[in-house]
Parts: sequence; structure tokens; C-alpha cells
Amino acid sequence: MPLAAVSEKKPGASRMSKIVAFLKNESGATAIEYGLIAAGISVAIIAVVNTIGTNLNTKFSSISTQLK
Repeated sequence: MPLAAVSEKKPGASRMSKIVAFLKNESGATAIEYGLIAAGISVAIIAVVNTIGTNLNTKFSSISTQLK
């Protein structure tokens, strides 16, 4: 690379191009999306298990009362 070409570059140009390349990179977005999906599924499972647990507790309390 000739010395004239090096001196013509702006000092922050390389840094700015790296920032632009980082902002255009979307590979991390997929991981975040999968994380959000997993979190949503986890919340749904917790809600269903909590509801089923409450219903089972009520049924067993009723059975226990009837057996006494």
C-alpha cells in the first residue's frame, strides 16, 4: 500500500467500519430469539403446573375430608 493512500485515510474510518459491521451482524439475534422462546415456554409450563397443582390439592383435601 503506497504511503499516500495510508495518509489519506481518516483516523476513525477503520473504527467506524468495525462499528457498522458489528451493527449489521445479526447472528446474535437468533440466539436472543431462541432464548425468548424458551422463556415463554417456561412461563407457560410453570403456569399450567401451578394450576394443576392447585386443582389436585383441592381434590385431595376433599377426599381427605370425606374419609374422616
